[in-house]
Parts: sequence; C-alpha cells; structure tokens
Amino acid sequence: MSYKRFIILFILLINAIIASAQVTKVRGKITDAQTNEPLPFVNITYLTSSLGTIIGTITDFNGDYFLETRTPTDTLVFSYIGYYTQKVKIKKNAFQTIDIQLQPQQIMLSEVTVVPGENPAFRILREITAHKDINDKKNLEAYQCEVYNKIEMDANNIGEKLQKRKVFNQFQFIFDYMDTSAVSGKSYLPVFFVETVSDYYYRKLPLAEKEIIKANRISGIQNESVTQFSGKMFMDFDIYSNYIPVIDKSFISPIASFGRVYYKYYLIDSAFIDNQWCYQISFKPKSKTEPCFNGDIWVHDTTFAIKKAKLRLSKEANINWVQDLVAEIEVDKKMWMISKDQLLVDFNVTEDKTVGFFGRKTTSYNNYILNQPYEDKFYTSGTPESVVILKDALEKDETYWGQARHDSLSEREKNIYKMVDSIQDVPLFRTYVDVITTIVTGYLKAGKFEIGPYIKLYSFNDVEGHRIKFGGRTSSKLSNNLFIDGHIAYGTKDEKFKYSIGVKYHFSKLPFRQAGLSYKDDMEQLGESPDALQEDNLLGSIFRREHNFKLNHVIEYNAFYEHEWFSGFSNTLSLNYRILDPLGNEYDNFRLYEKKSDITDTICRNNLKTSEVSLLVRFAYNEKFIIPVRERISLGTIYPVLKLKYSFGLKDIFGSDYTYHKIRLYFQYDFNINPIGYMDANMGVGKIFGKLPYPLLEMHMGNETYWYDDFAFNTMNYYEFVSDAYIEFNFTHYFDGFFFNKIPLFRRLRLREVALVHGVVGTLSDENRDYSQFPVTLSGLTYPYIEAGIGVENIFQILRIDMLWRLSYLSEAYRQSKNVNNDFNIMLFGIRARFDFKL
Repeated sequence: MSYKRFIILFILLINAIIASAQVTKVRGKITDAQTNEPLPFVNITYLTSSLGTIIGTITDFNGDYFLETRTPTDTLVFSYIGYYTQKVKIKKNAFQTIDIQLQPQQIMLSEVTVVPGENPAFRILREITAHKDINDKKNLEAYQCEVYNKIEMDANNIGEKLQKRKVFNQFQFIFDYMDTSAVSGKSYLPVFFVETVSDYYYRKLPLAEKEIIKANRISGIQNESVTQFSGKMFMDFDIYSNYIPVIDKSFISPIASFGRVYYKYYLIDSAFIDNQWCYQISFKPKSKTEPCFNGDIWVHDTTFAIKKAKLRLSKEANINWVQDLVAEIEVDKKMWMISKDQLLVDFNVTEDKTVGFFGRKTTSYNNYILNQPYEDKFYTSGTPESVVILKDALEKDETYWGQARHDSLSEREKNIYKMVDSIQDVPLFRTYVDVITTIVTGYLKAGKFEIGPYIKLYSFNDVEGHRIKFGGRTSSKLSNNLFIDGHIAYGTKDEKFKYSIGVKYHFSKLPFRQAGLSYKDDMEQLGESPDALQEDNLLGSIFRREHNFKLNHVIEYNAFYEHEWFSGFSNTLSLNYRILDPLGNEYDNFRLYEKKSDITDTICRNNLKTSEVSLLVRFAYNEKFIIPVRERISLGTIYPVLKLKYSFGLKDIFGSDYTYHKIRLYFQYDFNINPIGYMDANMGVGKIFGKLPYPLLEMHMGNETYWYDDFAFNTMNYYEFVSDAYIEFNFTHYFDGFFFNKIPLFRRLRLREVALVHGVVGTLSDENRDYSQFPVTLSGLTYPYIEAGIGVENIFQILRIDMLWRLSYLSEAYRQSKNVNNDFNIMLFGIRARFDFKL
C-alpha cells in the first residue's frame, strides 16, 4: 500500500469514527402543494446506499415531523398514498428544517362502496389488552439486565440577542457548545450531564427490586445522594401500565384497557420491522386537555407486543411549565423486552418566549436474563435498600466508560464535562449562583457564613410591637458536616431581647445520621402548626386576621440524635427542657392558674417547667432523599408514611413540675384515584396520660391568618379547643382539572379543583379539666369539630384560593361565650389563599 493511499484511508477512518458520534437532525412540516393543508401520516425515511431504508417516522396530525440519527445519510424520502414521492438531499451531522409540499397524483379509482363497521384498530387494541399478561415484563417470574442511563439538562431559547448581553461577556466560550433540537427547533446549551451504568434485578413473587449502580459520573457534582436517582428505578417508563407516571404526573397510556374512552385510534400502515410484520396505529386524545398523548405505536401481528412507540404530550394538556414532552420506546426483536427508551421534556414558564430548559433521558438495556430469580437474601443483602451504590461508582476512569457505554457519546456530549468545569471557574458565574441561592433559600452568602432569612428581618405583633431580627448560619465553606445557626431579636413594645443558637453535626449522609444541640429564649405561639406563617415572619404579620396577643415566652434547651437505619426508616431520640411563661401581664385570661387539693387555695403560677425525653419512629418505605449539604430534601414515596412518637415527662429533673406520658401515631398517604386526580390523606391519634395544666395538653392547631395551612384547622382560632385523647383527620382531594377541563373557559385557564374535609374528635378528662383554670376562649370538645371547603388551584399557575365552611360549633351562644372581650372572632366562613407551585 502506497504512503498516499495509507494517509487517505487513515483520514477516511477518522472521519467515519467522528461521524458515528455525530447526529443528523431534521424537522419540518408537510403540506398539500395545492391546498396548503397539513398532511398527517406521511412516511419520512432516511435512505442510505448500503443499508437501504432503515430509520423513519410519520407526520403527526398537524403534518409536523422530526428525526434524529447517527447513521450516515444524505437523503430523506417523503411518501404518501395519492401523492408523488419526493427525495430531498440533507446535510449530514447537522440540524436543518425541511418543509415539504407534496404534489397530489391524479389517480382514477373504480367505484368503491363504503359501509359502516368497526374501526379496524379496535380489534388490534383488544388483542393488545388480551396479551398484556404475556407481554408485560412485570408478569415475568424474574428478569435482570444491564442498564446504561444518560440524563441531560439544557438551557434553551438562547438566541443571539441574549448571547450578546453584557452579563455573558465572561461566558462567550460556552456558546461554542450550542446545539439545536430536532423536536422543537430550539437552540440549546447543555448545562448538566449524568451517566450511569447499573445492574437491575426484578422478581415478581414476592415482589422485589434491586439496582446496583456500578458507575456514575455527573458534570460538576459528586454527590452520592444524587447518584441514586440517576438509575433505572427512579425513572422507569412502562407503556403497558394503564397510567404512565412522568415528572410527577400520571398520563393515560394509549394502550390502557379503557383507552378508547380517551383516545381516537387510526390503523395507518403495516410493514416489516426486524423481519417481523407489524401494524402501525396512530392515536390522539378526544379531549385536548386530558393527560393523554399524540403519537403512534407499532404492534407485532402475532404476539401483539409493542414493537416501538412514539408518544407526544398534547399541547393543551393541563400541566404547568411543560411546553413539550416526547417519549420513544424500542423493543428487542428476540426477547420482546425494551432495548431503549428516550424521554425529552421542554420546561418553560411561557410558551417559547423566555429561557427554559430541556430535560432529556436516554436509557438502553442489554444482557437480559429471564425467569432466574435469586434467593431472598440477594434482594436485601442485609439492608432493605433497593438502590445500592458501589463504593467505587464515582471513581471510574475514561477507559472504563469507553467500554461500558452502550452507545458512544457525541462530540457535544463529550465536551459537556469540560464546559461545566470551565464555567464554574468564572467568578461572575459564582455571583449569579449566589444571587439565585439567596432568593430560593432566604439566606445571603458571606464567605463561611450566611445571613438570614431575610423574610424574618422585620415583623410585628401585639406583644412585642415592632420586632427586628438578625439571624445567620455557617455555610458549607466552613464545613460540610458541622452547622451552626442562631439569631438575636428585639421588640420595641416589650423592650426585650430574644435569641437562639444551635449546632448540628452530620455523622453520615447515606444513611443519614446527625446529632444536635440548641438553646432559645424567644416567643412562641401554642397551637400553631409547623407549616404556619410563624409570628416572626413578615407575611404572618401582614396576613393576620386576629390580634396576636396570645404569645408565650419560652426558654428551651434541646438535644437530639437522629439515626437512619435504611432509607425511609429512622429513629430520633430527643431530650428537652422548657420553661413556659404565658405572658399574662396584660391579658389576665391567659395567666395560668393551678387548682390544688384545697380548692379554696388557688395558686397563680407564672411559668411551667418540663423535662422530657422522646423517641420518634418514622417509616416511609422506599422514600428517596436528596442531601445537597445542610438539610436533606424528601422526594416522597408512593407508600404510606407512618410516625410514632412517645414522650415521657421527668418530674424533678432540672426543677421539672410534672410526670406524664404522651403517645401519638400519625399516618399520611398520597395516592392516585385515576382518572379523577389524587387524594392526600392524613390521620393522627393521640393520648396523654397524667394530670397536666392546659398548655401541656394537646392544643388543637388553629390558623389566625388568611394564609391556607395544610396542617391546621383553618376556621379554628388559637386557644379554642384542647384534648388529652383525640383523633384528627384531614382529607384533601385534588381533581387536577377533571371537571374544569370539560368547560371551555376553564379549560383555557387550566384551573384545577380541590375539595377537603378536616375534623377532630377529642375528649378531656375531668381531672385535667379541673386541674387548671382555662382562658375563657378555651374548652374541650363536646362533639366533633369539622370544617370543609372547596378550592381552585393553578390560578396564574402559582396561586390557590379556598372557600372554607365551619360545620360545627356554630351557635350564637357558643360564639358569644368565647368572645367575652370582643377580641376572639369565630369565623363560620373564610377565604384562604397560598402560593402553590405544581406541574
């Protein structure tokens, strides 16, 4: 071989290698050349000289199409019955928009008689349903496979005007990494990239799943708590299920057993795919706002298994900030198991006007082994964790990744890691990140410390007057495990300083284990829920509906240790010492009185002292968390959450006045009731043993603001009801637009309906009723307290408004008995609002 021929061959080989890692992207619209009407179901295929026609798609109901391929090609073929076929040259390894007008053929047909009959797609759909038990992988005795997962986040809608702004002067190099989406035609810039290789194991009976993450690489991040969400189990896509969960929403599958209620079907074509004869069925939703897809599926003519599918979210679907969603599935020709699935989601606040984000996932599967289950101990391996991350998963080198990937990376994908590392070195980038962090967290970063939260710098109430508060905490720059926080506050009316300090230490992130100490000397509202707008919150001051004179002064010492045994199961041991002062200087009805054995000798006490040890047991099966640095964030679970707390009061320890036992069991469960939305069910049962004054009993949580509170009774006031044995319930149903979607005006506004009922049944023993003198507003429950409401959420995509009715304790005599001092107004009807950010 001559030297020149060797050089030429070498160059051709290099070009072939590069081309194999590049992508040709085409999108466009097909119309009739005479009428300009869009043409649905037009066949579009790539044509290659060596392999023939191998990759293609069809236009949707609007005549739109998109295609991507890594297979070298330079020609697209457009064909449609009754129209002349066109072949169009395209640019390899580039994005382009190609709109085509097809010329109709003049075809003379003999007379055709059309008679009514069944849609031919319905017979195939019945067969798909009848064969689901055979074709659905969940019905196998067991299976396992290797999974390669890629997840990418891209900033889109970045035009030239935006790129030229001064704020990007230090970032111009990043625009070299820009690309264009074949799906939407939007330009985009990759900002986040994840690769994961894992082994996945499934067993049907008893149900067990396990995923072992063997390798993981995340651009700019090395966080094990994030790694667990990059595998298969957290983002599974199952077309055989009646409902397909995607980004926290349930969409109706086009092959759901009741799919004909929601979809229109069209039998379009039949052809060989991998030498297997398949039917092509296209579908679209009957109602545009239902959580349904447009798209098409290819179905094998013998097994009626899904061979491949392309699904696209209806543009009018009632889902926030998602401008587009496309999913594609390919099935292995030998085992009828999924070989590849892809998902692209376009997030944007407005339609194509502002910078948004693409979220894309590509997952490939190989090395399937069917019906060979392992013993029980394999699936547990000494811990119920369903996702196991190998110790060296974050340390794999380029040699490993080159061999482990199921698909090679494109040049653009390879450069994402380099770009993310480079942008983090730009000082202005860190400034932008700090500004966004301040807005989201409420804390301003200042080196090793953070100042805030800013929403609590100023507030006001009837006891303190104007309250000025300065707080702060240490940042991760000081330590990733040790965290210190505190505040100092001053009230202009009571002319007193308040303060607190706390420290936490994380012994482990996974499993999560931490300990902490804290001290505070400040104000507190009894009967306030943990979700309330607190008294030192400016919004809490502004949106109050009653005068706030019921505050208590509290001195509290606390120590705790939290031990997570495995994800979702933890214990928290706490030691607590409190001194409670009811602040009865001005309002005598809130001064605490204890009745001694000699009923004629009533003693006034200005404070209560308690020492308490408590144990909390929390179980949430398969709950997932992210632990950025300071606090971990729960991503929830599809199973119920159970919490059991036991508290023991230690008399004479540090001067404590009382011995008591408190037991509380809490149950919370969010579950879908498809297709009419989902239910949030909460129940609590509690019992207090011991003779105690009313501040130490169960003060049922009220709400004296116009801000809706999930955990409180929103038409109940503070200091209205108290119990020592009780059952509480809170049921809220979110209809997700089930009714409004069928009303034209509401459908366009994308409003959603909410209905709720809250209640409590409680008793108060005579012993506790007579032990202390209650404020005139406070009493036990003689019959159940119930409130109900209806609401509208998704107003402007961020606001929820509820109308609430109090259904018990309504009589005029009752209300007058509580309102002796004209400062305790009981509302029989109320309107509450809150911000609510949902997809």
